[in-house]
Amino acid sequence: MADHPTDLRTYGRVKSRPLKPRQARLMEALLPAVALPDGDIDPDAIAPWARQTWLEAGFGAGEHLAAQAERRPDVLFLGVEPFVNGVAACLAQIEDRALRNVRLLQGDVRDLIARLPAGSLDRLYVLFPDPWPKARHRKRRLIQPGFLAQAGRVMKPGARLVFATDWADYADWTLQRVAASPSFRWTAERAGDWRAPPSDHVTTRYQAKRLGDCEPIWLTFERA
Repeated sequence: MADHPTDLRTYGRVKSRPLKPRQARLMEALLPAVALPDGDIDPDAIAPWARQTWLEAGFGAGEHLAAQAERRPDVLFLGVEPFVNGVAACLAQIEDRALRNVRLLQGDVRDLIARLPAGSLDRLYVLFPDPWPKARHRKRRLIQPGFLAQAGRVMKPGARLVFATDWADYADWTLQRVAASPSFRWTAERAGDWRAPPSDHVTTRYQAKRLGDCEPIWLTFERA
């Protein structure tokens, strides 16, 4: 991915406030049990019972990831988040909901995608990624030609890439780059398709803060 080297971070800080006692306990006791292994990752080997594999890139506090996993116990959910406090918050939801179909990685989603086999994902969520709104920082945005090429490699034909942002420029940026990718096609047919979230969407606290410059924009792409 020469256009987007993996040493160029797509996210800011990785930790803020100290972990609460329960969060610290879960990081020690639960994370090893649900952490993705080192090296190549084969979803079929991790969860041979799963009908599908979905990945959420940057799951924040894990609200969307955990709710989706609870609804779909037949699906293996992979979650990647660089923020330590977010991983700890997600672990609390996994424990509270007694989830058995979630596997986590604290780190960069590009590293995980590079370790997945071709055609292994049925859905990829990129929900409200860091917008890097200043022009000089846009090279840090996750959506780049190299990322789309790698995402296309690991997604099955017909798999869905669900992207959401509340920054108008990032929506335009994403549409331009996906339009130039041979791997995906935009599924929208009418304005309501990008103004309303998917029917199964779970609103998170981060989304509710409305930190961007526009109403949320929902872009769904299909793997060609």
